[in-house]
Amino acid sequence: MDALALSSSSSAAPAPGLTDPVFDAQRLFRIALAALSRPGTVHPLPVDLDPPSPLTPWAGALALTLLDLDTPVWLDVGLDTPAVRDWLRFHAGCPLVATPEQAAFALVGRVADLDDLTRFAIGDPEYPDRSATVIAQVAGLEPGAGWTLTGPGIKGRARLSVDGLPSGFPDAWAENAALYPQGVDLFLAAPRHLAALPRSVTVEG
Repeated sequence: MDALALSSSSSAAPAPGLTDPVFDAQRLFRIALAALSRPGTVHPLPVDLDPPSPLTPWAGALALTLLDLDTPVWLDVGLDTPAVRDWLRFHAGCPLVATPEQAAFALVGRVADLDDLTRFAIGDPEYPDRSATVIAQVAGLEPGAGWTLTGPGIKGRARLSVDGLPSGFPDAWAENAALYPQGVDLFLAAPRHLAALPRSVTVEG
C-alpha cells in the first residue's frame, strides 16, 4: 500500500472513544442512573470525549455507555451522518434502524421536533420496558429555574430550565407521562451536562 492509500485509510478511521472503556462506562452508567433517579439534577461530564460532529460529548458518552449489539438505534436527521454512523458502529456495535418506532434508543439532534413523542416506541401494557429511551441534544441546562418537576425521586418539587426544546414540549411530555407505566424516558444532553426525565415525572411549563 502506498503512502497516499495509507493516509486515506488513516483519515477515514473513526474518532477515538472512551479512554478506558470499562471504567469510564461504569462511571458514566452510575451518573445516568443518578440523573434518572433524581430528576431535575444536572451532572457534569467526567471524561474527555470528542465524538464526530454534530454529536456532542455527553450524548456521545451516553451512547458508548448504553448502546451495544442488542440495542437498535435510530438517528434523527440532525445526527444521521456517515461519521456519526461509523463512530457508533465501531465503538458500540449497535444496529442502526430506519424509523423511530423500531428503536430501543433514539439520538435526537434536531430537538425542535420533540413537541411530538408519539413516533417513538412506548412499550405495551405487559412489557412497558419495551419502550424507547431518547437522548436529546440540548443547548444548555440550568437547575433551579424553568419548568417545575414533580414525581418519584423528587422531594416536593424541582426546577429545571432547558435551552433548546420547543415551547410545545411540556404538552407533549404530559401526553407521554399519562401513558405511565408505558411511555418514553428522556435524557437531556447539553454538551457537557446531563439531566433526565423518566416517564413517571410530571413537567409543568
